[in-house]
Amino acid sequence: MAIIDSIQPQNVATTEAAGGEYSITFEPVHGRVKAKVAGKVVADSQMTMLLTEGRLVPVYYFDRQDVRMDLLHANEKTSHCPFRGNPTYYDIHIDEHQVPSGAWSYESPYPESDYVKDYVAFYADCVDEWLVEKKVEHEKESISSNNPLINWLVLDAWQAQSIADLVARLLQALQAMDVAISRFALITRTLHPQLFGSSYRWEKGSDNVLEGTVGYEVLQSDQYLNSPLLPIFEGAGGVRRRLDNGSTDDFPVLKDIRDAGGTDYVAMPLIYSDGQVNAITLATDVSGGFLTGDLGRINEALPLLARLIEVFAQREKSKTLLTTYLGEQSGQRVLDGLVKRGDGEDIYAVIWFCDLRESSGLAASMTRARFLQHLNAFFDNVVGAVLENKGEVLRFIGDAALAIFPFQELDDKSRKLACQNALAAALDALNSIAKLNAISHDTGLEAIGFGIGLHLGVVTYGNIGTSSRLEFTVIGAAANEAARIESLCKSLGHQVLLSEEFVSACGESHCSVGKHSLRGTQREFELFIPHWSNDQSPL
Repeated sequence: MAIIDSIQPQNVATTEAAGGEYSITFEPVHGRVKAKVAGKVVADSQMTMLLTEGRLVPVYYFDRQDVRMDLLHANEKTSHCPFRGNPTYYDIHIDEHQVPSGAWSYESPYPESDYVKDYVAFYADCVDEWLVEKKVEHEKESISSNNPLINWLVLDAWQAQSIADLVARLLQALQAMDVAISRFALITRTLHPQLFGSSYRWEKGSDNVLEGTVGYEVLQSDQYLNSPLLPIFEGAGGVRRRLDNGSTDDFPVLKDIRDAGGTDYVAMPLIYSDGQVNAITLATDVSGGFLTGDLGRINEALPLLARLIEVFAQREKSKTLLTTYLGEQSGQRVLDGLVKRGDGEDIYAVIWFCDLRESSGLAASMTRARFLQHLNAFFDNVVGAVLENKGEVLRFIGDAALAIFPFQELDDKSRKLACQNALAAALDALNSIAKLNAISHDTGLEAIGFGIGLHLGVVTYGNIGTSSRLEFTVIGAAANEAARIESLCKSLGHQVLLSEEFVSACGESHCSVGKHSLRGTQREFELFIPHWSNDQSPL
């Protein structure tokens, strides 16, 4: 890129950090500057300004009247500068040639950077030719050790064990740099069926970073809808508000920070490699607000900080996805490396199989949305009881579910506890569905009917499928027998049936309902109903 040497400037706008480590200058270029794209002049000015910031490449800013604004079309792209605000980006259209986001301007800059208002800048690699009166080649300087925060991120931050630990170490590093922070927050968005994100907060005087979760319900709250985070997550770039100059508190949180002695507030996007926007917020209570150098160093380090946080976030995201779709124990096994077809082990477990009654008829008589609601209500209450009683849900098979309660082979206590947990889950499921059906009866909705089969045995626990599409589940005779036992619930008129192996292991007396043949097996199984069961009516 060819640019003009800095000469004795007139009307220079300068912001300099303490010690001169990070400075911003906006000075006139003495001479004519043209920018050409696709053979056409898009800017031609005798009043060009040169903005130089820290170690970044200097940038020409053209007075709007000297720019072919008819060739520029505003788009939706956003970003944030803690010094100037959020720019408007423009696509450059020249006949059939288009350069996406090739130019930008600050329509409403922060008051302290009002000098850039009504100027337009172009990305150097989007301009085909620069025509200047005096050319001097500048190369972008590499980021050096002048930024102690980057030094810390490269040399020390890798020792952090979690996001909360990384935030705590970051705050210590900023304090060592004499950055006056009175309040800090990091909000990362997650991929979780129940949680919108996680938060990491610290306030002056506290020794610890407070870690919390944010549910989806917060998205409808006034606290969120009126917060600076909303525009950031919606792509607005960032927010900075000086709190010591009488500015309007357009976000309620600003009044709280001002009342606590805050003088400056900054909220900036923290962007992951896939484009996901998270947020980091800082406040200070020192007179005059944040120093330019402090914000400059933080802003310069944000991309690297985002990548470090993303490493932890991706592991948590992977764990969440595996837990959500495979279950906690199965997900952890996959995360620990059991990912090849054939990876697995033989385990001893109580096998739980449950199935919704009359699902085909219900699906035919209901709308799709109503049937899904009915099916999810069944799973919420029945499978939810399994999870609450330390079971592991392995598969949803249409309107049925397969779960296990593992135990140690030769450990009578472990085996008995697994049986007790499975029975407790069955009782909880019955009670929960009974309450739901009572409400459904009063509102004219369909009752939920179901059966549960409980068996015990050895199964192979691991990966099956094709070489590129696997499922982590259990296979074996005991799993098939549990499904066959459950299938007899309807014909025998009971909601819960127990195998003789299960009853023998649980150490409790239960009521026999005789021996029965199971489809696909060579022997008869004696089946039982729980001693607390009083439901003798067909389902």
